[in-house]
Amino acid sequence: MIEYLKTYWSLKHDQRAVTALEYALIAGLISVVLVAAVGTFGSKLSGVFTSIGTTLGTAAVTG
Repeated sequence: MIEYLKTYWSLKHDQRAVTALEYALIAGLISVVLVAAVGTFGSKLSGVFTSIGTTLGTAAVTG
């Protein structure tokens, strides 16, 4: 019975699981925001990177 109480007490005050859960929730929220941003601005970003790539390619050939 004493070992059970010691185990219960140590698990009750162990914050590692809570911290891991908080980090998982934060990572999930960041993932949702990134997916939404890419979905919204994906085609515009693609155009920007294509333009940059074309400009750099032209500069490399002529320079």
